[in-house]
Amino acid sequence: MKENVKAALLSALVLPGVGQIYRGKAVKGGVLVALVTVVLLVFIFLAAMAAQDVLRVVGVNGTIDPVTLAESLRGRMSGVLWLGGILFCIWVYGVADAFFVDGSGGEAEKGK
Repeated sequence: MKENVKAALLSALVLPGVGQIYRGKAVKGGVLVALVTVVLLVFIFLAAMAAQDVLRVVGVNGTIDPVTLAESLRGRMSGVLWLGGILFCIWVYGVADAFFVDGSGGEAEKGK
């Protein structure tokens, strides 16, 4: 299997940035891994805040009221959608960069 295909698979299936590290671009790979880590940590924080909202709704009423729950979670949806879009863009960039850019910094040769 070609090196660029292995790198793209690593970035696609393991974590964006791992393919760059595999191809010798440790700084670029480290930045991508750090970005993904920050986005995932913010996502976990938002999920914890949403869980807190659910517990608050259950604690006040004793039961889960779907309307109240939906209203309390509606404010968190825009942040989750933004994070999903950012994570998707980082993932696409990581895979494309690992596949198309060679380890020396130039573009991969087409005939290899």
